[in-house]
Amino acid sequence: MAKKQKKALGSGLAELLGDTMRAYEEDLSNARVGGRVSSQFEVVELEVENIHPNPYQPRKAFDEDSLKELAKSLEEDGQIQPVVVYEDEGKYFLVAGERRLRASKIAKLSSLRAIINNALKDKLREIALIENIQREDLNAIELANSYQSLIEEHNITHEELAKKLKKSRTQITNTLRLLQLSEYAQNLILEGKITQGHAKVMVGLSEKDQKVLADSIIGQKLSVSDTEGLAKNLKNSAGNVRQSQKQSKGSGDAKDSIADELKELQEVFISLGISTQISHKSVTIQPKRDKILWLIEKLKS
Repeated sequence: MAKKQKKALGSGLAELLGDTMRAYEEDLSNARVGGRVSSQFEVVELEVENIHPNPYQPRKAFDEDSLKELAKSLEEDGQIQPVVVYEDEGKYFLVAGERRLRASKIAKLSSLRAIINNALKDKLREIALIENIQREDLNAIELANSYQSLIEEHNITHEELAKKLKKSRTQITNTLRLLQLSEYAQNLILEGKITQGHAKVMVGLSEKDQKVLADSIIGQKLSVSDTEGLAKNLKNSAGNVRQSQKQSKGSGDAKDSIADELKELQEVFISLGISTQISHKSVTIQPKRDKILWLIEKLKS
């Protein structure tokens, strides 16, 4: 089988955008529509409604407060830096400047200054990925998907990607592991309800246990350290249940049913932050005083 040829991956926006980025390094605040910002490009005025988002934009969630602040800045100070677009059959597609485009719509601007660079069309996906990675605009799941896309598109290893992006291999690998999480857990990360630190602890748990842990993190506002403790309990209980099921193998459905019920009971206690141990016959509660007091108050309310 022929080995898949690797595509060259640029190490950063400057390398990918080339002359456009060099134009950005000039004083664009003084550039006027129709004025040239380099030997190749000139600033043009485009209607906002004619500028389409980058179809390969990996970032799905944008901070609304931050966009409103940018919109206010555009209204009061004007547009400092042009967006970068390419033209295709009379339509303009964004290469760089997604936040400015979104903010311009909030500010109800009719037009934006833009640099047109059609040479970037074939690198649109790569530019969008690296722009967001380098500016740390992505949440953990979006970042993991971006890493995975670059690895698959360029047929490179974690180590090679790390060198290109100037990240550690460990950081790349640990982030990619988040894609092993259930859809439920990934959506909570996308929504900003649990952090990457919490999410890393959940990797390796069953989908059911991930939900128990995720709900506990949100409901009890658990620290990463507390989450690690609960995850350990869940992993231990899963092992004990497997052992008890093994011991009861061949003795009928009744014991299997009891084991399942004990497991569910333990998950309830774990979700409340109460440590337990499970055997094939019982669940042993190992409460801490503050957790018991908290539970009593919870039951009273």
